[in-house]
Amino acid sequence: MPPRHLYVHVPFCARRCAYCDFSIAVRRITPVEEYLRALRMELAMLAREHGAQSTAAWTLDTLYLGGGTPSQLGTALPRVLDAIGEVATIAPDAEVTIEANPEDVTPESATAWRRAGVNRISLGSQSFDSSVLAWMHRVHSADQIPRAVEIARGAGFDNISLDLIFALPRSLDRDWKRDMESAIALDPEHLSLYGLTVEPRTPLSRWRDRGEVREAGDDAYAEEFLLAHETLGAAGYEHYEVSNFSKPGLHSRHNSSYWSGAAYAGVGPSAHSFDGARRWWNVAPYAEWLGRLTADSSPVAEVEVLDEENLSNERVYLGLRTSEGVCVAGDELAELEPWVDRGWARFSSVGHEPMPGWVAVSGTPATHAPTSIVGTQHSKLTLTANGWLLLDELATNLTCIRSRSYV
Repeated sequence: MPPRHLYVHVPFCARRCAYCDFSIAVRRITPVEEYLRALRMELAMLAREHGAQSTAAWTLDTLYLGGGTPSQLGTALPRVLDAIGEVATIAPDAEVTIEANPEDVTPESATAWRRAGVNRISLGSQSFDSSVLAWMHRVHSADQIPRAVEIARGAGFDNISLDLIFALPRSLDRDWKRDMESAIALDPEHLSLYGLTVEPRTPLSRWRDRGEVREAGDDAYAEEFLLAHETLGAAGYEHYEVSNFSKPGLHSRHNSSYWSGAAYAGVGPSAHSFDGARRWWNVAPYAEWLGRLTADSSPVAEVEVLDEENLSNERVYLGLRTSEGVCVAGDELAELEPWVDRGWARFSSVGHEPMPGWVAVSGTPATHAPTSIVGTQHSKLTLTANGWLLLDELATNLTCIRSRSYV
């Protein structure tokens, strides 16, 4: 069956951000016609591969337009939805998201997006400090963020997400709590928070290598992550995934499909797809993606076939990322029991009150860990906010325990 979740990568940006290593194409004028021709070719190719000979054969429950900066398409963006509509039916209750930068949200563009069927905006805010935004090489200023939200609300959007970046270099003197309070004041339905990482071959990596920038340490990262957990939780947001918060009932349906292991398709430069057993991804450079499709050739760069152990490991990692957690058997619990009692010692210099252990088990509230977690046939294991700081380490430990059954 064709996947019910589709990601469309729109690579165009006005400028590359200091931290960005995504597949983007910086263009002074967005080549709308060129991009749409190639996109239609790939969508038709994808429909043929899935045997979807008519739009009735392929229904989408979620559609996510990411990038890059999809909002660079402006009032032409509805034509992307028209292209998708030639090969698939977008369900009446589908979640249709566009990533947008504040400077691109105008009354004309927002109205065009909403009329075309887009019903969710993910706004790349990053900070409410204009000096920090300039350091990041963002094009917008702080005062454009509330204006963009106001315009989106006026156009009929009732599902808005804001992106923010935390754990910035201390030298910037960024007030993280004030940024969160500014975001909360706009009453968004959703927030995504990402810790700054230094990726190779980015302006940020060059600044670091020259000694111009010093990264925030683990303690600073932990402090700001936990402050966000506490602040947004107090404001009524559910911390439902390590980087994501939402009002009740407004989790990102598209991103949740990734974390649940559902099949999804991706089109555009560097886009990934997954069918439950294989993962494949397109070539990243826009020019190469365009050239292949113009030559009626597949844009796929590589294919990865996942065996049962790979899939099991991914289920562990993705499950531990979310508040849904993972199910564990009784024999596994005996080895995981120390996780329940571990607390805040690793980050004690941050100055917070001691927090609960790394995990909660079988629905036990995170504020009260059981004295023993052995003896239950099947239990649900979820990470606390404290545990999410150790996500990679804990996921590796659990996959190592499970890998013994594949030996």
